[in-house]
Amino acid sequence: MTDQANLLEHFEEEFDEIKKPSPFRWLLAAFLIFIMLLWLIPAYQIAVDPPPDRIPTLSEVSTITTYEPVTSGSIQDYVIIDSEIKTVADKIAVIACDSNQKKCQAKAMFGFVKDNFEYVSDPSKFEYMKTARESLVNGGGDCDDASILLSTLLESVGISTRFVFVPGHVYVEAWINNEWEPMDATCAGCNFGEIHWKYNDDEKRVVIV
Repeated sequence: MTDQANLLEHFEEEFDEIKKPSPFRWLLAAFLIFIMLLWLIPAYQIAVDPPPDRIPTLSEVSTITTYEPVTSGSIQDYVIIDSEIKTVADKIAVIACDSNQKKCQAKAMFGFVKDNFEYVSDPSKFEYMKTARESLVNGGGDCDDASILLSTLLESVGISTRFVFVPGHVYVEAWINNEWEPMDATCAGCNFGEIHWKYNDDEKRVVIV
């Protein structure tokens, strides 16, 4: 056998060895697939559920200084949208979100109320409810006032809402991506989509806006 033939045979043997599967190659392939999945899944989540870029302050979005008191016993009557309220909601959405992602906008409205609204109790002898305009002027109120403000802002950008009453408390749910997302802006430890655990088993009364 010539040297050329020997060399060719050697290369063929080496090539056959390379083609043989080895545990190391399978592990390397599995590792690379795992890294690709880790990269793709967060990117997908960001695309379908982007977080707000930042939550604006009250002074950035509102110049409202006047309001008309409402006298009604029905909470949904306090959800009043006018041009100035619409402007406030639009500014929050534009500052916080890069696109028309409803969940991002809902998170932005929730964060805005949570960050810019101080809890102030009602008078001891009667229930007092505020419109969104009054809450934006005063900067505070109790759970029904925060819920009215949040509901009004959400409705202003096309997100349907409802009020959920539990004993001694009320919070908002918003219809997003074919499900009701709870939002309790006066719950200090609650994030978007959460309510306080003590209300989980309570009887709930729902009022559609």
